[in-house]
Amino acid sequence: MAEVSGLRNRIHFEPNSKSRVFGEGMSGVEDVPISSNKPRPPLARAEDLEDEAGGHQTLLPQKQASYSGTDAGLTPTLDEEIQKEEAVNEEDKAKPVQIVLAHEDEHSFELDAAALEKILLQEHVKDLNVVVVSVAGAFRKGKSFLLDFMLRYMHNQQNDLWMGGDDEPLTGFTWRGGCERETTGIQVWSEVFVVDKPDGTKVAVLLVDTQGAFDSQSTIKDCATVFALSTMTSSVQVYNLSQNIQEDDLQHLQLFTEYGRLAMEEIYLKPFQSLMFLIRDWSYPYEHDYGLKGGNTFLEKRLQVKQSQHEELQNVRKHIHSCFSSISCFLQPHPGLKVATNPYFDGRLKDIDRDFKRELAALVPLLLAPDRLVEKEIGGNKVTCKDLLEYFKAYIKIYQGEELPHPKSMLQATAEANNLTAVAGAKEMYSKSMESVCGGDKPYIAPADLERRHEEFRECSVRHFRSVKKMGGDEFCQRYQNQLEAELDEAFANFTKHNDGKNIFYAARTPATICVVMFVTYVLSGVTGFLGLSTFAALANMVMGLALLALCTWAYVKYSGEWRELGTLIDLVADTVWELVLKPLSEHYMEDNVKQTLVNSFKASLTEPASQHAKLKRH
Repeated sequence: MAEVSGLRNRIHFEPNSKSRVFGEGMSGVEDVPISSNKPRPPLARAEDLEDEAGGHQTLLPQKQASYSGTDAGLTPTLDEEIQKEEAVNEEDKAKPVQIVLAHEDEHSFELDAAALEKILLQEHVKDLNVVVVSVAGAFRKGKSFLLDFMLRYMHNQQNDLWMGGDDEPLTGFTWRGGCERETTGIQVWSEVFVVDKPDGTKVAVLLVDTQGAFDSQSTIKDCATVFALSTMTSSVQVYNLSQNIQEDDLQHLQLFTEYGRLAMEEIYLKPFQSLMFLIRDWSYPYEHDYGLKGGNTFLEKRLQVKQSQHEELQNVRKHIHSCFSSISCFLQPHPGLKVATNPYFDGRLKDIDRDFKRELAALVPLLLAPDRLVEKEIGGNKVTCKDLLEYFKAYIKIYQGEELPHPKSMLQATAEANNLTAVAGAKEMYSKSMESVCGGDKPYIAPADLERRHEEFRECSVRHFRSVKKMGGDEFCQRYQNQLEAELDEAFANFTKHNDGKNIFYAARTPATICVVMFVTYVLSGVTGFLGLSTFAALANMVMGLALLALCTWAYVKYSGEWRELGTLIDLVADTVWELVLKPLSEHYMEDNVKQTLVNSFKASLTEPASQHAKLKRH
């Protein structure tokens, strides 16, 4: 009977590569599919045949000879038929299917839409409302192990002994002992369970396993993406924790749920549904009893918002309460030393402590009993399996893009805030110093003097930034020093424009340039008209008319504040004419005048002593 029971279990729960083989009492059972329609005789093995007497050794060649005729290539052997049937049966077996693939090198995720469609678009489930139970949390904390007991429950709901026999290995989602991670990305069980609820409606139940957070190969963004995706698509999220609810657990939950809420197109009052804190290896039953009642009492105390708490602690708790429609907690005892320390443990109930089994028998029905199932809702509307597929596609596209900010570790976020604060302080110091030199009520200062003061204040500001104690290291801080220097140069450009605005000649540059153009074109028009060059005279008149129109328009813009873009264009054209034409001519003219003045002064200085000497001689 033990062998039969073991065989049924092997059919019912698909074995995986990580699970152990049958124990000593079942070593003679072959792990092959069983078909009720085509019973097969046991197959002889070659080594058995070779051990027989000489007369029996001819059995194997005779067997081969029977297929050596002309039809040997057309008639499949018995072994080939068995292999084909096993391959078909293996494909039809329920198993964990990877639907979100993790690309570790790129730290990105990809949805296997074809695999998910094959599961959710089955005819008998695609139009049913879906219940999605997901387990998430830190890696190597027994999430897959728990999900395999959920599978046992779903296969044996009508049986009070749904946990199975004491000697049955645990199969389903891949799991193992050890310190290295097992699950990557997001996996779902390929079989969607159809359950009749007490009100007569049918729902589809989907079990989801997620990549453990905070392993040595995942970034904070990777952990946040997986947790957010599972929370957004599940109706019940089991937050798997070890021994206690620590403050960093709550902070990470706040970060991950906020990352999920950012990705949702519309923010509802409670964007997510049910959250259950599952505290594994609870060691304080003398304070709070194992199970749901003790867990809820403990959770209420841990999530209580008090006026005496720091604002940061209050915000974490308020955020968690605002994200989920219902929050509960279950305290689960330790499974025992045999489970924790035996490398050959394969999930047999006989190796698990009685307290753990008792509480496990209470936990799983709380999540999966027909009257406890929570149907998935988004925006107040119930979601079918077909709808869930589209939501998965939409959400994964958001996380593949660059629209969302990248979550960072607490050290990186603190270092960034620390450096940004230092940048802001140094920039404020520079601005105050420059305001004291060329601020709003200060007179115009020569550009050369302004640039010299800028260099002084810039150096002082950078020195102040370096003197502030900052986190992140020299290389990290250098990026922010470069940012500060760029911002100071930009601020200096603005101060220069402000200072130029105080120069009456600079402010009058545009109208003065236009007036010069009008005067020159007026003279050219008269001269060319006098010489009979009517075409050039007409062209000069046209330019003069355009200049007059531009001057009137510029005056209106400055008076009314309207058409500022047009006023800016006129200023730009006037500045170009000034820089390319008028300024070089004026500088050349001034240079000639200065030279002539110096020459005259020099001549005068030479002639004046000579004339005085002549006067002295006459006297």
